[in-house]
Amino acid sequence: MEALCIALALLGLMYFAYRGWSIILIAPFFAGLAALASIFDVLPVYSELYMTRLAEYVKTYYPVFLFGAVFARLMEKGGLASAVAAKIVEVLGEKRAILAVLMGCGALTYGGLSVFVVAFVMYPFGAVVFRQADIPKRLLPATLWVGIFSFAMVSLPGTPQIQNIIPSSYFQTSTWAAPGIGLFASLLFLLIGWGWVGHRAKVLKAKGEGYGNHVVDGRKKRNPKIHIPWYWALLPLVMVIVLNVILSNPFGWSWGFHWNPDSLQAFAPLHLSLLASQVGKVSAIWSISVALIISSIAAAFIGRKRFIVMDGFLAPINYAALSSTTAALNVASGYAFGCVITAMPGFEPVTNWLVGIADSFGPLLSAVITTNIMCGITGSASGGLTIALSALGDQWAAMATAAGIPLEVLHRIVAIASVGIDPVPHCGALVTLLAICGLTHNESYFDIAVIMGLKFFVPFLCILFYMLTGIC
Repeated sequence: MEALCIALALLGLMYFAYRGWSIILIAPFFAGLAALASIFDVLPVYSELYMTRLAEYVKTYYPVFLFGAVFARLMEKGGLASAVAAKIVEVLGEKRAILAVLMGCGALTYGGLSVFVVAFVMYPFGAVVFRQADIPKRLLPATLWVGIFSFAMVSLPGTPQIQNIIPSSYFQTSTWAAPGIGLFASLLFLLIGWGWVGHRAKVLKAKGEGYGNHVVDGRKKRNPKIHIPWYWALLPLVMVIVLNVILSNPFGWSWGFHWNPDSLQAFAPLHLSLLASQVGKVSAIWSISVALIISSIAAAFIGRKRFIVMDGFLAPINYAALSSTTAALNVASGYAFGCVITAMPGFEPVTNWLVGIADSFGPLLSAVITTNIMCGITGSASGGLTIALSALGDQWAAMATAAGIPLEVLHRIVAIASVGIDPVPHCGALVTLLAICGLTHNESYFDIAVIMGLKFFVPFLCILFYMLTGIC
């Protein structure tokens, strides 16, 4: 009976999220449904388990959501993001339309913009270049998905996206963990997306299908004719990366910046329940937060003329702060729901199976399988990744250390695995992307599903790459 309640809760969350219901609203309801037949009472599950896990996620990662959203909004409204995207499209041209969109998305994502902002910024450019090259528009969401939600989000060394930061909280690593494996995975992701979409474009065009009759390809918005040179627009993106390198000191330079290891000791007498045990667990958050704040100031200064003739600085900053709260709560709700599911006694057989994989095949393979399962359940790369690490992160770390596997390798593998099967139909990011493109699951999900199936094997190939070469 308990297993049935868990299954109904999972299916219910997927269905209602697919139908457009806010996960903030429905996640606690279905968490309660999962607890109905368990040894736990429903209301204590909500107030003591669900809300505690939600608070843990917000406490740890909300600064990244907040400062990332502010930076992205300033880049967008200041015209800097569009300037960078336009330059990439201009350089590569319509003959390499698919590659141009992939590289444009990758550059903005790697530069620290919110993935949803990148989607809004790159869609109009992607639509234009696809129309010029007469590539079917229904292939655009798959192209944007690969460009935004794969190599630049989890595998490129130093990427400031939340999916690359989360493992650092568990393994005391930095965002630059295992750069060799990361570059290898990035190449695989890029080739998969470019190869499949390019192949499909040729097949469909041979059948006589072109871009199609799509009237609306963008949003009506104020666009002051103030030109910002692409190299100035690129500067804040570069600053995010460079400052993050300096502050996170990924290579452990003795002469580099080091966070004070005793900085948390002053809080010990307060007995704060969510206080990090050591600086290493939070220094990555500090590093990227400071980098985003400084880069936001630079972006605001470079785009100041556009802000002056539009609504000023206050409106976009306030909007970003509010939107970051919604985004953080969406992910935190999915994470808290997953934590409730994994805490139920009825989920124990699945947990034992996952632990058995770790015991039999080692931490890397277990990390890949577990992370994919959790990301598929939640429809969120970051939420599923956090649940997987919360459940088995310590065990993986201990096993990796015993086997002589650097924790940096574990960091990179688990981050890459988080984008394996995350674009399930109920994935919030996917639904949002399709809405931005003005397309439906019926029109575009096939190609996204194929790419999902192909990139599922990327982390396994990365494990093989590491075992054969020893490169991390």
